[in-house]
Amino acid sequence: MSAVALSARQPAMLGEVGKVLHVTVLELVVTVVVVIVFITATALVTSRRGRTGLRQRLQALASRLGADAPQKDAHDFEEVLIQLERATDRAAEAVAEASSEAIRLRRALDTLPQAVLVTDERGETVFRNSKAVALIGSRHGDALAAQAVEELLAATAPGAHEERVLELYGPPRRTLVVRAESIDNGQRALGVIAVIEDVSERRRLEDVRRDFVANVSHELKTPMGAVGLLAETLLSENEPQVAQRLAHRIYNEAFRISRVIDDLLDLSRIENEESPPREPVLINLVMAEAAERVREAASQLQIEVTLEEPSPPVVVLGDRRQLTSAVYNLLENAVKFSPRKGRVSCIGRAEEEEVVVVVEDHGIGIPSRDLERIFERFYRVDAGRSRSTGGTGLGLAIVWHVAANHRGSVQVESREGEGSTFTLRLPRQPRTDV
Repeated sequence: MSAVALSARQPAMLGEVGKVLHVTVLELVVTVVVVIVFITATALVTSRRGRTGLRQRLQALASRLGADAPQKDAHDFEEVLIQLERATDRAAEAVAEASSEAIRLRRALDTLPQAVLVTDERGETVFRNSKAVALIGSRHGDALAAQAVEELLAATAPGAHEERVLELYGPPRRTLVVRAESIDNGQRALGVIAVIEDVSERRRLEDVRRDFVANVSHELKTPMGAVGLLAETLLSENEPQVAQRLAHRIYNEAFRISRVIDDLLDLSRIENEESPPREPVLINLVMAEAAERVREAASQLQIEVTLEEPSPPVVVLGDRRQLTSAVYNLLENAVKFSPRKGRVSCIGRAEEEEVVVVVEDHGIGIPSRDLERIFERFYRVDAGRSRSTGGTGLGLAIVWHVAANHRGSVQVESREGEGSTFTLRLPRQPRTDV
């Protein structure tokens, strides 16, 4: 639920919260009335004067509970008690209805993605929904979040609205938005309601989108600028050998632009195909095709690509083009960051419910601080190093989306200077034949 939607619903929510706070009071009133009636009756029924005073007090109680005004000639207790019984029945029905509404409201508040707390006019907490209990009300709650909420509740004056952004550096790192607003019944303050929203994922997506736009602009602007400059130089160049080198540079930059656009289109298509066509795909053929596509680049660096296919052959249900793209991008990434004359392994194996494809290299590895972000679009561990090895920074993002589309997963283990191991897991088809 967005902050705007939450703000629009707050007046109605505050009214419902008021009902929750007053249900217990209404129940107490009914109980006290019954106790007073019988204690007073026992104490005063023996005397005439006491009987007259008791009748008057019973009539007053009945009137306060909503009974019709007693008749002037109502001298006996029977009529007064009947009036009181009717009023008590109506009050009991009101209590039952209010209790039902309160339970329904509590259940509704428990379904909210935000944490909700309510305090009374003395600052005592009278309600927490399940999210609030998990965040700050349990034994394992976040102490910093609890302290920030308490401070904000204490600082919220009657009729005021307070808001605070709380950064929790974790791990994992989280961003909480805490909003507090006073509640009243139109006559006096009833307390404060606080709503705590975890906007960590929203902030992360905003950062990814901002980085994506910046990186796309850079990846396209840089080679385009180079192409323009090289073409301008070529126009005034008379030396054939120099002109040939310039033309070759222009070709390389144009190819780089084409790769960026192709990878963007590929990633966009894979993201939109959240449920790709399902057909039996032999994982052995996927691995062989991906290895064949990367062999030319590997041979230029004298890198050996070894392939160990599962035996017997294993079948998964999915999109062959997406699966081949995922394995190819893992192999290409391993080749790019392996030393010359190195070795890259692609190993497939079948487990009880999954097919596992492992791509291992012995290259430069990935620093631990970057492991949680390498599957983001255009994220580079080292911009200078990545630019020297080529690539668009979209390969691992494509792998992640392919795994998600096939209800699988991809993990990485790496040590800087020792190499990396990527593991792609896919649900296995029950049968082994195509």
